[in-house]
Amino acid sequence: MQKKPIILIGGGGHCRSCIDVIEQENVYQVEGILDSSLNAGELIDGYPVIGNDSLIEELVLAKKSFLITVGQIKTARIRLNIYQNLLQLGANMATIVSPKAYVSSRATIGNGSIIMHGACINAGATTGVNAIINTNALIEHDATIGDHCHLSTGSIVNGTCVINDQVFIGSGAVIANNITIAPETIIGAGTIVIKNITDAGIYAGSPHKKIADG
Repeated sequence: MQKKPIILIGGGGHCRSCIDVIEQENVYQVEGILDSSLNAGELIDGYPVIGNDSLIEELVLAKKSFLITVGQIKTARIRLNIYQNLLQLGANMATIVSPKAYVSSRATIGNGSIIMHGACINAGATTGVNAIINTNALIEHDATIGDHCHLSTGSIVNGTCVINDQVFIGSGAVIANNITIAPETIIGAGTIVIKNITDAGIYAGSPHKKIADG
């Protein structure tokens, strides 16, 4: 099977992790990376930086697929802006699923998302668009993950949770069953969330406490 050409947007550490997943999935061939902070011709794990975002429209017209490989910790704003620009241009946004992940046939993955090694998405779960479901993250049955969310390494979202748009859940955090989390909330690494979060901000601890506004 001939691989599909893909362009990556963002050349940092998250990009390198995405490259590994793309290679393992073996569906797309990375043709280049766009990053305004890097020089054209630089190589990232063997793949060339070909320029910056000014090339996006030209590459859309050339029928390339895209994956946003900018990371997301404190805010989804950069990833959101890139996604909206791609959407307006009619770009084809790839969805990448590691062959080392488990995604139930009864789960739904939003476009432009990446499901990384060891992740598990169980029956009835849904992720929105432009999501990062990172290494060994677990989304249990019937949970809903909004658009532009990042579930970091080893995080757990239990059954029937509702995680609204632009939420970051840190490494090893656990969200108990039936919990709803407000949009644009940050859940720190190792946090245990046992009650609904209706006020966006930064939360940490076991059980969770708000430690700062978002």
